Amino acid sequence: MAEAALGLLNEVGLEGLTLRAIAKELNVQAPALYWHFKNKQALLDEMATEMLRRMSDGFAAQPDAPDLAWRDVFFRRMSALREHLLRYRDGAKVYAGTRFTDTSYAEPMEANLRLLTGAGFTPGAAARAWFTAYSYTIGYVIEEQAMGPDPASGAEGYDLDARAERLAAHPLAAEAGREMFQRHGQGFEAGLRAVIEGIGLTLRGEVDGTGR
Repeated sequence: MAEAALGLLNEVGLEGLTLRAIAKELNVQAPALYWHFKNKQALLDEMATEMLRRMSDGFAAQPDAPDLAWRDVFFRRMSALREHLLRYRDGAKVYAGTRFTDTSYAEPMEANLRLLTGAGFTPGAAARAWFTAYSYTIGYVIEEQAMGPDPASGAEGYDLDARAERLAAHPLAAEAGREMFQRHGQGFEAGLRAVIEGIGLTLRGEVDGTGR
């Protein structure tokens, strides 16, 4: 059922995703779904869990890279999370704030914490580091999918020229739009590297900058 809901999500988006719409897609009566999900939030919880299962399968298929610095591995993993969320319309909104229905999240999380503690983070600092980078990634993709271009529909985002005209009296704010609202992939990577560098300096307490 979660698989059908994820397929429908790309067609109608989160706002259009209802139990009634899913029932129609499955050719069943809507009340039948309430045997499985008491409300839409319960459905979203299962959808997010299914997304994580698929993502975890993809991570498991990736070869280890033991020679890479922790920063590079962490960067790759958070970039992979973004790419996975972008496969679904409103994917980050579905993923954020949900409660997973099984422990599929445990092994990927454990792997990230092992990476960080192996690089010298305390367990507490590793948890904070992971959650900081994770929150940045989820939040970035929520904004990215909200502003467009939509990876699923191809809908365009902000009219930057019109925005610049409206902000003519505020030239720095006007120009900032061209940095924030286009080339989302490059923007994400630049921000993620800044987050990871900050994590290394504040939570790991690095002074040598080696990243090992």
